Amino acid sequence: MHTAGTARDDRWAYERSYWLRGLRHVAGVDEVGRGPLAGPVVAVAVILPADFDDPGISDSKLLTPERRQDLFPIISRAALAWSVGVADVDEIDRINILRASLLAMRRALDDLLVTAEAVLVDGRQLIPDLSLPQQAIITGDRQSPSIGAASILAKEIRDRMMEEYDDKYPGYGFAQHKGYATAQHTAALERLGPTPLHRRSFAPLRLWQQGRLVLDES
Repeated sequence: MHTAGTARDDRWAYERSYWLRGLRHVAGVDEVGRGPLAGPVVAVAVILPADFDDPGISDSKLLTPERRQDLFPIISRAALAWSVGVADVDEIDRINILRASLLAMRRALDDLLVTAEAVLVDGRQLIPDLSLPQQAIITGDRQSPSIGAASILAKEIRDRMMEEYDDKYPGYGFAQHKGYATAQHTAALERLGPTPLHRRSFAPLRLWQQGRLVLDES
């Protein structure tokens, strides 16, 4: 392990730009769950210490489930602070998935026990009405260890939530597909109808409700 932010390692360039200005508590923020047909969107904010580094941290989608599970305790123990923000299905349907994702990110930031001094956000969108310096980074989970760490924690937390929902709503396969539109999930929807966990504003369910496919609303 080497010290993050040295000349040999440009992985921390985004964080270092704030550290050099005296802003030591830089939060990486990412969300998981924009695309699924069911389940909440989950965001995590994490502040890593400047002497932490693990070259395995990257976009959670590039890691195996086993590697994410291994990294979860490493990140959560090493972080100066980390927190979770969730936007539920009702909020997703009411305000749309983009706004719900940003809302979940804001909730995660607001719950940090160590106040963030700057924020690195995965994607193109800045968090609205945030009075902190922030930077949106496309594919930030591959370019910023702080965002990558947030991505891993968020993915693990949401996956565990969907596994719990699998027990509550048997037959849909939530533990396997985590709410994404797989063939297994689509077949279960056609057979069983939607649950309260399903996003009625998303195109497949919206079209079905308009008559393309009649779903059991009970």
